Amino acid sequence: MTLVASKPSTVLLQKAGEDTGFDVPPVATGDWLHLRSTQAPLGVWLRPEFGGITVAMSMGNVAAGVAEYGPNASGPLPVGAVAARVVPDLQTLHRCLGRAYRLSRTLPNAMLDAYAQATKTLPMATEAERLVVTRVGQDIFRKGLLEYWDRRCAMTGLAQVELLRASHIKPWAACTTDAERLDVFNGLLLAPHLDALFDLGFITVLDSGVVEVSAALTPADRVLLGLPKELRVDGLADGHRKYLPWHREKVFKSGAAG
Repeated sequence: MTLVASKPSTVLLQKAGEDTGFDVPPVATGDWLHLRSTQAPLGVWLRPEFGGITVAMSMGNVAAGVAEYGPNASGPLPVGAVAARVVPDLQTLHRCLGRAYRLSRTLPNAMLDAYAQATKTLPMATEAERLVVTRVGQDIFRKGLLEYWDRRCAMTGLAQVELLRASHIKPWAACTTDAERLDVFNGLLLAPHLDALFDLGFITVLDSGVVEVSAALTPADRVLLGLPKELRVDGLADGHRKYLPWHREKVFKSGAAG
């Protein structure tokens, strides 16, 4: 990718922020342009340079989640920032800011907070009322996974949103706390057939991201299901690896069919 040959203007940086959800009027702080949003908890500072744009962020886990867009930045950071990346051009800046914005809306406890707010006045005395509360939580969970996985199947890249399923790694009923149920790392966004296979234990995911197919599926089954020789999940974080062993141990059908 070609690096920028000159410093992009403040107007272009501001436009990049506006286009990606940072709707609070930016503030210039020394060499930095501070971006904020009324819809996300993330603060971002931009500093144009010859050869790139430094993107400092207030959330370290978000900065880690946008590693694909540029290397870590060296040097002092503005007050409030904890990590920074250097992106090569304005096009990459747009992608980086958009991804950072979406991640910040799901990490670390944004979905749990949204669930608490949405359900604090809902009654839970009867089974029907508790079912309504559960559906509220599952809807928030799905919206969070759509944000985290960029509205694409984590295994195939399918982007037909209506078809995508929010698949818990450790199922809702098996979770002991709402924090587990609403943890964005306890989920994969999957195409319908992969959601069913994962939910029933015919596939699982290794910590490396490689998808393991159960020996209970014959070669003929795999062909009928359209399973290639290898699938993988790109974008796993350490948080996912907290839940994946549970799925491999409790759900995955490791043996051949009897």
